[in-house]
Amino acid sequence: MSKMKKGLEFIEEKVKKDMPLYTIGVVAELMGTTNQTLRLYEKHGLIKPARKNKNRFYSENDIRWLHCLRELIHDKKISIEGIKKLLNYAPCWGITSCPEEKKNKCLAYIDRVKPCWELNQMICSRKSDSKGSLCEECVVYLSSAKNVRKTESKHSQ
Repeated sequence: MSKMKKGLEFIEEKVKKDMPLYTIGVVAELMGTTNQTLRLYEKHGLIKPARKNKNRFYSENDIRWLHCLRELIHDKKISIEGIKKLLNYAPCWGITSCPEEKKNKCLAYIDRVKPCWELNQMICSRKSDSKGSLCEECVVYLSSAKNVRKTESKHSQ
């Protein structure tokens, strides 16, 4: 098998794992949980499933992340709020699979003072849709954005 063919297979496998194929009901059954629990994770910004019309669809990578969440919550006894705090401390490049050449150009990676979306709005390696930037799908970004909105609403009261 040629190097090019192996490279294409790797890319196809990576793309396949990001494809939102599974409905919320299927994922809930696979996870041994309820649809409501998955909606709760989404409400807290721990996951952002793709939307087609009003339906949620999850990828294989989403399911892997959900398994991690379930392990943290049930086995490690970490609360949802605790997970959100941990995600705030995690660097975005540690969670997303940014290529090395992008990381080396990213001001957040070089200076490590602020997250990338605050410094230079770098685009992640994942495919963007027409609705917004890829950072809006990143669990670190989602968690931080929710915290900012909470703080702003508290100060405006």
